[in-house]
Amino acid sequence: MSLSLIAFAVLIAAFAIGSFTRLNAGLIAIVAAFGVGTIVAGLSIKDVIAQFPSGLFFILVGATLLFAIVRINGTIDLLAYWAELLAGNRRFLVPVLMFLLTAALASAGAFTPAAIAIVAPVGLALGSRFGISTLSMGLVIVQGANAGAFSPVNPFGVLANVMLDEAGASGDSLKLYVYCFLFNVVLAVFAYLLIESIMKKRAARSEASGGVSAGPAYGTGVGGTTPAGRGTAVLTVPAPAAVATDGGKVRPQKVAATPIRVLTLVGIGALLVLTTVFALDVGVASLVVALALIACNSGVQKPAVESMPWSAIILVTGIVTYVGMLEEMGALAELQAGIAGLGNSSLAALVTSYVVGIVSAFASTTGTLGVVGPIVTPIAMDPLLTPIGVVTAIAISSSVVDVSPMSTSGALLMASAEPKDERMFFRALLLWAIAMIFVVPLLVWFVFVQLGIG
Repeated sequence: MSLSLIAFAVLIAAFAIGSFTRLNAGLIAIVAAFGVGTIVAGLSIKDVIAQFPSGLFFILVGATLLFAIVRINGTIDLLAYWAELLAGNRRFLVPVLMFLLTAALASAGAFTPAAIAIVAPVGLALGSRFGISTLSMGLVIVQGANAGAFSPVNPFGVLANVMLDEAGASGDSLKLYVYCFLFNVVLAVFAYLLIESIMKKRAARSEASGGVSAGPAYGTGVGGTTPAGRGTAVLTVPAPAAVATDGGKVRPQKVAATPIRVLTLVGIGALLVLTTVFALDVGVASLVVALALIACNSGVQKPAVESMPWSAIILVTGIVTYVGMLEEMGALAELQAGIAGLGNSSLAALVTSYVVGIVSAFASTTGTLGVVGPIVTPIAMDPLLTPIGVVTAIAISSSVVDVSPMSTSGALLMASAEPKDERMFFRALLLWAIAMIFVVPLLVWFVFVQLGIG
């Protein structure tokens, strides 16, 4: 067995152990980087340390610290309250507003599981009052998170933009965000209409036979917070309590637009402008805005730092460190040569899209993007293809399967289902993820790579 095969086998083992145990795959990877790098590849410890992505680390710390402040100071509650008020008694607005709220949080820098964990309790509880299927609402919320996931300040977007930068297309960052956003809008609409149609037909058949509908039916019946011991450690926020007005209508409990919450919204807007218009480093901009908000309300500092997703940060930086070690020892060059051996960059892009889709369904999307980056770059640099087209296809293929019940996002939706619906809900999410694996990579490859949209 060659040294490269040993190194890749260790990385696969890290992913597998991280998926089926409580051990962090990033922590395993960063320790393994020293072991494989020094013992197998003959690198020095300094060489391995040099592969740690310090720039990415500061981006993740800045963005997640800012988002933790947004959650703790109640700005999330304010956004959810406004969404419920806008919906009123208009059923069709409920999924639209929940999609936009999740997309806004992800666009502002929230990890997609965190955005889903916060919006799902609000969205599923609100949907249940309008007779909207838990499954269709859950899919809309996940697509909303994916729609905003490739903004320049989101960890997904940061990793994808590294691919663009290395392919010489750093100016296409906004295009990547817009393309991914629009694709997920279309997919969310399709998913909602399809599932609602299926659920209505099932309910009609059940009524005709005098029984009750089975499966993930209408509403959750609960606030949607993650029960102890299930789902993930991502913090959730319970849905705002509903109160009855004099007219008998159900309305959410009022959340005040305090000065600090308004200032937080201004800060988020400033962050997006600084990073997209003025091209300021995401990590620097996030830390500046976070510091300004802490200076205005110092009480949020301690809980914000303590609630940051350090496990996810270790996961991403650990995997990227290992990938850097693979590149330093020449293992990635061998893999790139193997893909290049296909003789066609367009075909290589299609194969890579399917690979990231399959891997992401069972492992971390952030980790997968970190691994695949150096492989995508030479494909994207092919003069017959457009870098933005290749990277967009890879980005969508890797994230669209996050609804899998084996992923964090899918697990959060599972945790929001009623116990009696859990088995059916699991099968439904798994079937949807499998459909995404088979259909989406081919679709986005044709649209963005073959047609050369960019």
